[in-house]
Amino acid sequence: MTHPASTSHRELDDAVLTAAGIGAGTVRMSVGIEHPEDLWADIHAALIKS
Repeated sequence: MTHPASTSHRELDDAVLTAAGIGAGTVRMSVGIEHPEDLWADIHAALIKS
């Protein structure tokens, strides 16, 4: 999980981020070949902690 506005896209201003569809709360999740139930369990566990 990454927060594009503060990582990969941090050099862009708010107008460019908005035009690209990247809001302040946008997060990016990259997954591989994990079983879907494992992914949902990991997401659920992370949300409970936040």
